[in-house]
Amino acid sequence: MIFGAHILFYSTDPEADRGFFRDVLGFRSVDVGDGWLIFAMPPAEAAIHPSDDEFSQRHAGQRLLGAVLYLMCDDLNASMAELRAKNVQCTEVQTANWGISTTIPLPSGAAIGLYQPGHPTALNLKSK
Repeated sequence: MIFGAHILFYSTDPEADRGFFRDVLGFRSVDVGDGWLIFAMPPAEAAIHPSDDEFSQRHAGQRLLGAVLYLMCDDLNASMAELRAKNVQCTEVQTANWGISTTIPLPSGAAIGLYQPGHPTALNLKSK
């Protein structure tokens, strides 16, 4: 029986990005050895988007789906203010038919998304 999801993030500076998830975002974690942290994530949902190119990762000889992380919030401006108080400068707010969004820069130079959904979410649905 499937009981959860484990998301892999690939970083050019994993130690710094782990520290960001722990210290700035406040995600709890377990250390599985040598500072390798596995984070408890907020409730999640997944959507399958079309892709025009090879946006994937190879693992065990298989092409896995590519993925992009967007954290969800109920008040984007308040969330951005909390991050600003921790010296994190998000990008300009973008508006789309699915909500409003920004990106959060990570120490490695990569970024993750943050958005306030303007659509129904699947967060309260139970899996079969």
